[in-house]
Amino acid sequence: MEPINTVQLLNQIRALNAELQVPATSTPQPMDGPKFGELLKNTLDSVNETQQASKQMKTGFENGTGDASLVEVMVASQKADLSFRAMTEVRNKLITAYQEIMNMPV
Repeated sequence: MEPINTVQLLNQIRALNAELQVPATSTPQPMDGPKFGELLKNTLDSVNETQQASKQMKTGFENGTGDASLVEVMVASQKADLSFRAMTEVRNKLITAYQEIMNMPV
């Protein structure tokens, strides 16, 4: 077993520590991409469009004016239902996270 070179080990620790140090005066940089609010709005719009398309397919099938088969109508209905349920779960998680943050001691 080789002896540990303490000077070399200490220098490596100092170098890693210097890399991890973040200056206290640095300001957060804005991230590229959509903002959270925009992303949430786009998702809500997408869920709404899915539900509206499903409703139109159902109405067209019931009236006999649509060209969609029963299978296509049912698949569209299930997609709309699934997207709505997923959005509801996201909403519930957001509310829970907000409540946890508000209950944190300062």
